[in-house]
Amino acid sequence: MKKLLATATLLASSMVASQAQACWWWEDCTYTKTKYPIVLAPGVLGFEKLVGFIDYWYEIPSSITYSGGKVYTTSASALNSSEARGEQLLAQVQNILAISGAQKVNLLGHSHGGFSVRYVATAIPSKVASLTMVHSPVKGSPVADMLNGVVPAGTAQSVIGSVTNGVMGILNFLAGNNRPEDSLAALASLTTAGAATFNAQHPNGVPTTACGEGAYTSANGIKNYSWSGTSSFTNAADPLDYFFGLTGLAGTEPNDGLIGRCSSHFGKVIRDDYPWNHADAINHTFGVQGLFAPDPKDAYRQHANRLKNAGV
Repeated sequence: MKKLLATATLLASSMVASQAQACWWWEDCTYTKTKYPIVLAPGVLGFEKLVGFIDYWYEIPSSITYSGGKVYTTSASALNSSEARGEQLLAQVQNILAISGAQKVNLLGHSHGGFSVRYVATAIPSKVASLTMVHSPVKGSPVADMLNGVVPAGTAQSVIGSVTNGVMGILNFLAGNNRPEDSLAALASLTTAGAATFNAQHPNGVPTTACGEGAYTSANGIKNYSWSGTSSFTNAADPLDYFFGLTGLAGTEPNDGLIGRCSSHFGKVIRDDYPWNHADAINHTFGVQGLFAPDPKDAYRQHANRLKNAGV
């Protein structure tokens, strides 16, 4: 029954994509038409759509499908280990491959979703054409390090973890998800030490220097990319900015409120100083951005075109 439900959901996603507003005749209607479909993996919170109208990737899928691209969105536990979330994405990618008939997929992961797409690439490398990290803590998050140091181990940590898991369970319910939560495992995964352990097991694309680039193409032919931002507070009208403005103080390098500039590097670094915070990267809140900041949707469209031109 769960398999049938997952298949139906993915089919529905595909149908929505095909019904996107038609491209105007004077535009390049194949600008984002990649050879293989694009699969978007969410970070922390892990939803596709919350309470029926709040999209994780606000207007981003439609901006790609508008000019020929095919996009699938996925879900995950709001908080869990990189491996648990990776397994969840792996199952969804296998369904997408079966439903679409595609030979490969282009995987884009925001934040912790970056770990998920890398996990999938290790599991089924012949089915992955490209990996793109969007504001992902490839080498860990200073905020996770701070929380891990502040919250005492033992009973206190267990209690806080249980409460957080309960809150995330409510979020899952509102998103129509039914996935296990483990906030302490998520925290451990996102620390500098946790990221280093993951990187040792999934080294493709990880820079070998402190702030360099990683391999542009893996031994399996997977193309690697990343981009990120360095503005934690971008718009006073966005309530999320007050959170990121505060958490951004934990970092010692320019950051997006959660992820440091150098920590986000993976493969070919497209840009690491967008004037965006961690939520701006996925066009939240409902597209509220800095006054003169570039539109995040354009970055995704340009990247789809980049993938198209790369033959994937």
